[in-house]
Amino acid sequence: YQGKIMNLRTKILSGFLILIVMLFMAGVWSIYELTFMGSSVQRLLDDNYKSINAARIMIEALEREDSAVLLVISGKREQGRSIADSADKLFQRGFKIARQNVTVDGEQACIDAIESKYDAYKTLWKKSTDGTRNGGNLNWYFQEVHKAFLDVKLFVNKLMELNDHTMYQTASDLKSRAHRAIMPGIVAILSAVVFSIIFTYFVNFYVVTPMVKIEKGVQEFIESGKPFDVKIETNDELYQMTCAIRDVCARARASEAIK
Repeated sequence: YQGKIMNLRTKILSGFLILIVMLFMAGVWSIYELTFMGSSVQRLLDDNYKSINAARIMIEALEREDSAVLLVISGKREQGRSIADSADKLFQRGFKIARQNVTVDGEQACIDAIESKYDAYKTLWKKSTDGTRNGGNLNWYFQEVHKAFLDVKLFVNKLMELNDHTMYQTASDLKSRAHRAIMPGIVAILSAVVFSIIFTYFVNFYVVTPMVKIEKGVQEFIESGKPFDVKIETNDELYQMTCAIRDVCARARASEAIK
């Protein structure tokens, strides 16, 4: 009998367990998607930011070097040489960061071009700071040095623009990734609502309705002596209870008949 009693409990508990499992799986899925999205986006943004910051360092160094050459041409050789050497170290620091952080398609080509163009530019301005060119030669500056300066700066800007564009694309991808992350929650909510409706229906059909029938049958037997003739189709404790009530009612009618 105890085994029979577990039938109805199992039916009810199984419904809640299914609902819990659905919500748990949806929660795990959403957490995984959000965690993956956060880590991957953060990594991409960090990589792009490093390259952009490196490009800014290089541009600042190039502008200092350009100013240093003008100082040398104007006759301030020692001051210009000091600024140029300091700027060269700054440029090499930025270039090293960029070279070690190649993560975007086309970035390596920019790095190679920057290295080549900068070597040519440095060779030119060192002629001025080392005293191998006469100061005050503005024609030489505009025809060779400044042109080489602009060539290097062009590719450094390309490197920055490439990473800027990638950051924008990454930000645009956030929308679709966020959509994928919340989809499990939406599916779980809809599934839970549908399952709750179905589960409520079955609880009403297999539990509530039979109990109402049993109550009505007992009430009719008490009030009018009508035979208890409630039929329960499920083979669970409600069925056992119905059989027990039917047996009690039959015995009560037999006792009344004897009296």
